[in-house]
Amino acid sequence: MWRGALVVLLVALLVAGPQPAWAQGTFDVSVPSALLIAADTGQVLFEKNADQMIPPASLVKVMTLLVALDAVRSGEVSLDDPVRTSQRASRMTGSIVYLSPGEVQPLEKLLKAIAIAGANDAAIAVAEHIAGSEEAFVQRMNRRAEELGMTRTRFANSHGLPPTQGEAYTTARDIAKAARVLIASHPEVLEWTKTRVEPFREQPAFNLYNTNELVGRYEGLDGLRTGYIEASGWLMLATAMRGDTRLISVVMAARDQAERQSQTASLLDYGFQRFVPVTLASGTVGELEIRSGRPERVPVEVREPVRILVPRGGQGGVTAAIEVSKDLALPVMAGAPVGEYVVRYGDREALRVPVYAVEDVQRAGFLTLAWRRVRDFASSLFGGGS
Repeated sequence: MWRGALVVLLVALLVAGPQPAWAQGTFDVSVPSALLIAADTGQVLFEKNADQMIPPASLVKVMTLLVALDAVRSGEVSLDDPVRTSQRASRMTGSIVYLSPGEVQPLEKLLKAIAIAGANDAAIAVAEHIAGSEEAFVQRMNRRAEELGMTRTRFANSHGLPPTQGEAYTTARDIAKAARVLIASHPEVLEWTKTRVEPFREQPAFNLYNTNELVGRYEGLDGLRTGYIEASGWLMLATAMRGDTRLISVVMAARDQAERQSQTASLLDYGFQRFVPVTLASGTVGELEIRSGRPERVPVEVREPVRILVPRGGQGGVTAAIEVSKDLALPVMAGAPVGEYVVRYGDREALRVPVYAVEDVQRAGFLTLAWRRVRDFASSLFGGGS
């Protein structure tokens, strides 16, 4: 272990500027809980009681879709799989596509019914097809939530109606984490969630209608899910893209349908109008000084360009530091993760990105370490450095 042998290098990226716009208290929403983040990085642009636990209602289907599409990607199931409707699925109420017992539909068609119309009967049919039972599928959902760091979330079913057993809850911050992963891992889902109307059956004719009232009405909005039960109020998890900036907003416990629409639009307007993207760094971003390593300084890099959203006219005040993993041990091979590139705007942390060693680092020998101690002691006496 070599925690004490690391130096964190602080890099001033832009000249000190004004207090961040998000810290000035100049914007608010009327709902009890809300969140606005950048989809690519997770950078928080606005939050209000984002860790308040609320029943997820139909927002639960974001995790239903994520677990199902993960199973498709792994080869466990196929989008062409015929899915037979059980008695249990056919008895569902609320938003449904009126699946009858024994009815067979392709898995992809049922996933579209979930994504577009929030179909509860389709959610159970998909869960049973993939995991054998809805209970087993819900266990997968909760495991996936744990993997994503959704620490204040528990799912009780695949559809979001009040559970008959146990309790279901989530937070704006947690459900946004699931949304980020769903969009990044399975971007095809946005082709479904941006669809306003799609035929489901020809005989008798039955169409899927998107439950997201802002699809087709808010510029760039192409998802993601709405929800309502009495215990949660009116919910909306939305995503929109303009230019190369995609935002994710969450509105929880709105009083009515109109408020969830207006506050979602207000959040997204705030993000697109008040913030602009700035690329801070790409490739090699600095060096780590490893006093027990050979070489003593190793360059570190990021895999993707580091981008942050900053207030318009307030591009100053951005700093970044390379923080080393506390449990890092020598030797380190080139390409291994060694820490994080931490970006701050003013006094607020905005972003963390993994950094990787550019070259191998071995443990230095006894004589080399002894020489470095003598050198550093002499430097402290005569040069003032440490």
